[in-house]
Amino acid sequence: MNRPFRAGAARRGISLIPNHVILMLLVLFAMGPVVVLLFNSFKTQAEIGRNPLGIPTDIVFSNFPEAWDVGNFSTTLRNSGELVVVTVIGVLVLGGMAAYSLAKMNLPGANILTLYLLVGSALPIQLFLVPLFFLWQRLGLVNNILGLSLIYIAINSPLAVFLLRSYMVQLPSDFEDAARVDGAGEWRIFVQIVVPLAWPGFLTVGLVVALSVWNEFLLATVFLTDQDKFTVVTSYFNFTTRFSRDWGLTSAGAIMMILPIVILFLALQRRFIEGLTSGGLKG
Repeated sequence: MNRPFRAGAARRGISLIPNHVILMLLVLFAMGPVVVLLFNSFKTQAEIGRNPLGIPTDIVFSNFPEAWDVGNFSTTLRNSGELVVVTVIGVLVLGGMAAYSLAKMNLPGANILTLYLLVGSALPIQLFLVPLFFLWQRLGLVNNILGLSLIYIAINSPLAVFLLRSYMVQLPSDFEDAARVDGAGEWRIFVQIVVPLAWPGFLTVGLVVALSVWNEFLLATVFLTDQDKFTVVTSYFNFTTRFSRDWGLTSAGAIMMILPIVILFLALQRRFIEGLTSGGLKG
């Protein structure tokens, strides 16, 4: 009785070998450039010329403080952090309330509005970039962190509403019905019942929005022209333009640029995957 079982297990183990090989190749393809970037950030320019892909023989830490000072990362990291915080809070508050209205309040035309939001999230920003710039200029919101945050909130809200609604539709209505019987209003139901139940979806949306805002380049370049208002992405672009031949310095700047978002993702990785698998991205 044990021999057929062992033979089947062996065959399954052999059949999984190609899957593991493919996964390892994908990991190498994804992580290889990051590892090389990290290695080069600790090398001198001469060593990068001799050994651009290998482990550094003499570790040099001076690239990081020099890149920090020359690239003005202390200011640009703070600007990007403010944009991320304001945008994520705005998207979660507005998107959460809109998603609750569409998912739980039986509004007429809710499905049509949801489809409209999905289509709106697919429209490229370039379609209305020029009139939006002139409008923001007249309102005095150019070179303004809050002004750019409003644009980010408007751009990311449609997709956030769609995702959060998809999550809230799957929540059972028993607690909400019981709260209504006890006399609770819709706002109280939303804050005290729906938000705690749907927090993995909120976390998933917040992380997606944070990654999008941190890496956004076009709008930050157009609406922020003062160097003291630059984001970390726009400042790194100018930094690499000035020091395009110094690979050690630019590699150190790239590591400092991606490190905060990598730490954030690693810290919330389990919750992020839980939000995805629990329905945050299901239709």
